[in-house]
Amino acid sequence: MDLIPANVNLIFVGLVAVVILFLLSAIRVVKEYERGVIFRLGRLVGARGPGLFFVIPILETMVIVDLRTATYDVPSQEVVTRDNVTVRVNAVVYYRVVDPEKAVTEVLDYRFATAQIAQTTLRSVIGQAELDEVLSERDKLNVKLQQIIDEATNPWGIKVTAVEIKDVELPKEMQRAMAMQAEAERERRAKIIRADAELQAAIKLREAADILAQSRGAMMLRVLQTINEAASEQGTTVVLPIPVELLEYFPRKTDKN
Repeated sequence: MDLIPANVNLIFVGLVAVVILFLLSAIRVVKEYERGVIFRLGRLVGARGPGLFFVIPILETMVIVDLRTATYDVPSQEVVTRDNVTVRVNAVVYYRVVDPEKAVTEVLDYRFATAQIAQTTLRSVIGQAELDEVLSERDKLNVKLQQIIDEATNPWGIKVTAVEIKDVELPKEMQRAMAMQAEAERERRAKIIRADAELQAAIKLREAADILAQSRGAMMLRVLQTINEAASEQGTTVVLPIPVELLEYFPRKTDKN
């Protein structure tokens, strides 16, 4: 007779334990940067969070979606540009989930899908651009990549915030050709600068000659100043030029005679 109450107690304890485990399994905690997408008997109920929630076991399931900005490092893609140059380009994509319900229901794996879209878009955009554009106009290509990828992932509840081309790797032959081109360009600029300097110097000399020609005394003063500068240096020889006035004087004297 004493065994029956003992069995009843064990059954009661067991039921209490099952109820406690049932309630504990129904508790879900969603963090501030997460959302829980609830499905009840396969039907979408909605996204919840953040906070503490009860999910009915067996009847309801919850899928946690992270809302923080994620980065995807696009591996190097070998692409032929519009001017038939083979380059290797890699990039980084910044994106985040803005609609958790679509991110779960509209695509099987939004991370993998976004990565594939980023790779194919990078190859497509670089293939439509010329090499000079890839090297010097990365900002424009970044904006174009961001717009195309964002438009493709928008139905999945994904917002692409930025796309940055990280590195462009050129063949060694192309690197040597570009180095020769850059060197030739520098030489061209140096010759132009030297020619401009000679032109400016000639103009200034002509202006100075015109000013000195207006006064004979000015020319003589300039000659004396040059002699003074030469004498002030540590030298043993001083050259005294013959004034131009003397050369003009002798022919006139000869004509009078």
